Amino acid sequence: MSALLLSSALNLCSGPPLVSLDFPSTPALALPRGSRNQKIRKLKAGFWESIRSGILKNNTAQVIEPASTAEEEVPFPEEFVLVERTRPDGTVEQIIFSSGGNVDVYDLQALCDKVGWPRRPLSKLAAALRNSYLVATLHSISKSAGEEGNGQKKLIGMARATSDHAFNATIWDVLVDPSYQGQGLGKALIEKLIRALLQRDIGNISLFADSQVVEFYRNLGFEPDPEGIKGMFWYPKY
Repeated sequence: MSALLLSSALNLCSGPPLVSLDFPSTPALALPRGSRNQKIRKLKAGFWESIRSGILKNNTAQVIEPASTAEEEVPFPEEFVLVERTRPDGTVEQIIFSSGGNVDVYDLQALCDKVGWPRRPLSKLAAALRNSYLVATLHSISKSAGEEGNGQKKLIGMARATSDHAFNATIWDVLVDPSYQGQGLGKALIEKLIRALLQRDIGNISLFADSQVVEFYRNLGFEPDPEGIKGMFWYPKY
């Protein structure tokens, strides 16, 4: 059992199977620089290709790509329009991706309620967000044609990662509003989060997945129990 994976499992409250990206268990620095850059380039291409094929299902939607396609590291925070589409009633909806970590805990609690997650104390939610290495969000902004101002904004997706800021990261709390599921947004959110971690030279990425979503993460490149490694859990005996 790798001590690195074991250390990320000790704070877990429940015990779904460990899923890990298929990277070497040795530190990320052992990966040749050229090989890592090649992986990042392929991931970038796959990310936008998946948006076009997975999210856009009608010709009223338009992908807005970030202005810069340079290979250098994208600084925190990052924010851009992921999808723009026109609804039948003429209103324009933009889905905004952000890694700025600006999440209202009441909005997050409401989103957790929508997906059926048990409620957690707001103070602990705020602490979890504050202590995360990266918090990625999806917000929907709707405007009427010709409307000025920011429009109606709501939180529709979130994922966060904790990290030692050097070798390892673990993804937590991946959720998408049920009314927006099945559009490829969850896939886009995870791929964008992975890309941000890789750009910061963090190559050992793991997460914990319920049994019904293991296949979803497998399709994104995660591997259950790589090389026989098992997630281990410690619970208080009281």
